[in-house]
Amino acid sequence: MTSQRAALTPQMLQYAEKFDDRGDIRWLPYLMYFHPAGHTSDVVRTDKIGFRLSEGQGQRASAGGEVPDGPVRLIAGSSTVFGIGASSDAHTLASRLWDKHAPSSPWLNFGGRSFNSAQELLLFTLYRHLVPSIDEIVLFTGFNNLGLARLPQHLQGDHGAFFNGHEYAEQVRAARLAKFRENGLSRRAAHKALAEPQTDHTPPSLDEQIDRATELTIRHLDNWRLLAAGLGAKLTFVLQPLAPWVREQPCSEESRLFAELDAIADFGRAYGDICTVDAGRRYARALSAGCERIGVPFLDMNPVLAEAADPGQWLFVDRIHFTDEGHDIVAGLLTDRLRLN
Repeated sequence: MTSQRAALTPQMLQYAEKFDDRGDIRWLPYLMYFHPAGHTSDVVRTDKIGFRLSEGQGQRASAGGEVPDGPVRLIAGSSTVFGIGASSDAHTLASRLWDKHAPSSPWLNFGGRSFNSAQELLLFTLYRHLVPSIDEIVLFTGFNNLGLARLPQHLQGDHGAFFNGHEYAEQVRAARLAKFRENGLSRRAAHKALAEPQTDHTPPSLDEQIDRATELTIRHLDNWRLLAAGLGAKLTFVLQPLAPWVREQPCSEESRLFAELDAIADFGRAYGDICTVDAGRRYARALSAGCERIGVPFLDMNPVLAEAADPGQWLFVDRIHFTDEGHDIVAGLLTDRLRLN
């Protein structure tokens, strides 16, 4: 039987090969991980650091590659901004903005696959020096913090849980265990020294998840605000669309893809009660209040996309990443709602 994913979204096979947890993760200090550097294919190209190339007006650009003269604009966030799902670099949000919807100055792609808000901020802080002139930053994100808020407290730390956190903790524990053994401790004594305290693995309530995710997001956004002010750049926070936050009934292609993906890894079971329109609106209200408190403009893209799209329009390749048409529609809506040009 032909895979729906292979038939409908063949580009996703290339993303899976290099750009998901089974792919070529590049482990880095501070950020934890980033994309493969210098990758070239007909679907994805990255520069010498790992930033995805954006295309517009017959040009290509990236923070670690060619940076156009004069002010540029950035769209930052996680894998949706990176462009998982796009059939080529030309169909990411950054490229659609630059080439079609808001072409007056170049757009660079500052997306980091599977990043939380702390990692998004760190990516900008560590590599901002490569882009000396910035006049606008659109931070298009929000889901990962909420999804990670379900993890146990011992994985949250001071700045929120991150993807691959379990693997990281296991590797650190194994290294420490080996060191104790080298220093002469018995296996039993070494395991006792590293015993984890008993923790409750019951997921927090939806209210607790929203509170945790909102606090972290606004805390890190406030640092974005300070950095943007220092650069003289306009900053806007956009809550990214999630398929079940946009509409309760997916289109035909989405239904087939979601069913196949759920047979591999059940999204609903993993993310539970956050995957409803009501949960998305509640999260948006909390983020909106936080953004108002620190003076950052806010846009919830979910109802905007729901109103603009036809019921049968194919927007998502999975519940969080767009088709080429989805990228183009969202780029146009961003341009209209944020008054880009």
